[in-house]
Amino acid sequence: MNYFEERDGVFCCEGIDLREIAEAVGTPFYVYSYRTLVRHCRAIDGAFGEYDHLTCFAMKANSNLAILDIVGKEGLGVDIVSGGELFRALKAGIDPKKIMFSGVGKSENEIGFALKEGILCLNVESEAELKTVDRVARDLELTAPIALRINPDVDPKTHPKISTGLKAAKFGIPHQMALYAYRKADSLPGLNVIGIDCHIGSQLTTVAPFVEAAERLLSLIEQIRGAGIKITLADIGGGLGITYDAETPPTPDEWGQAVGEILSPAGLTIVLEPGRSIVGNTGALVTKTLYRKTNETKEFVVVDAAMNDLARPSMYDSYHEIRPVVTHTDDRNITADIVGPICETGDVLARDRTIAEPSAGDLLAVMSAGAYGFAMSSTYNSRPRVPEVLVMGDRWEIIRERETWDDLIAGERVVDNTEDLRVTLDA
Repeated sequence: MNYFEERDGVFCCEGIDLREIAEAVGTPFYVYSYRTLVRHCRAIDGAFGEYDHLTCFAMKANSNLAILDIVGKEGLGVDIVSGGELFRALKAGIDPKKIMFSGVGKSENEIGFALKEGILCLNVESEAELKTVDRVARDLELTAPIALRINPDVDPKTHPKISTGLKAAKFGIPHQMALYAYRKADSLPGLNVIGIDCHIGSQLTTVAPFVEAAERLLSLIEQIRGAGIKITLADIGGGLGITYDAETPPTPDEWGQAVGEILSPAGLTIVLEPGRSIVGNTGALVTKTLYRKTNETKEFVVVDAAMNDLARPSMYDSYHEIRPVVTHTDDRNITADIVGPICETGDVLARDRTIAEPSAGDLLAVMSAGAYGFAMSSTYNSRPRVPEVLVMGDRWEIIRERETWDDLIAGERVVDNTEDLRVTLDA
């Protein structure tokens, strides 16, 4: 459920007419619903309420400080994948003891930063990383709390680019090497082995892969404890899908019940890492129609948002519902590609989409854009990144300003004396 709805022919976020925000900040812009965000935090965390658990928001989905502040105030921690995300999380006031650090390529500086801040756990993904974490911890005269991320070779039945639990993926330690890796980790003096981690993919629309992965984890937990290694937490990752189009993903309660029943008898703290399921339907990208054009085979609606603003359709051929901000009873439907200004054929927000015929200046809302929307945006084609707005009932605030052209070149410099170089080359 979300709090975007049409009222008297006008599409609104909570109590705000989206035209009001567009007039004030221009287009494109991202808009988020506070009520939706809080509702999703509570629904997912509450689904595991009967079990000892910690919900860590996967902030790679959306790392705006205002979003993180709300998540933290709801009692959630965060799952991070970089030193920059750790910096953001701390700035937002997230308790370090509620921070999990995932990712296959943590640098020594990032590891040291995390250890000095006293985070809950680093999810280690290879034997080589084990050795690096051990060395950094000993150099700092600290002990690193770690879990090993195990790749269970479970097919999540999702898009190949967001499948992380298959044996061909770069993530985790192969299932058959898990016990060896745990014994290795237990032998290193700079490490404190406290858990096991498994994340199989994103946008899962059935509980079956979660169940299969949890059962494989439980079997490993028994073997690890049999080897005398006392682990106390099981990080099951995230990946619960949302409805973009016609998907019918499991409810949070179905997810929590299915996984909790398997792992809770082991007496572990269950850590979960929802991202998309918390923020995906919290946000929308609002864009303005610029032009209409037709060639021999296609009709196009050219808008001012592009693949640099929302990369998912270009990267994954993903579907996002597109709603007119103002609906008229006499609107006729057209079928068109909705495209942006980027100089790429792949700059498409929707292909062969049937929508109410828009005119130049009409606003469109690209839905389910709260996850991996702004977070994946770029300045490709030297397009400044767009503002982010948070709606709270009948008021709204800008939570990130629109970048300027000066922002685009901040930090760049022209090299002096290139004339001398050119003379040398000509010679």
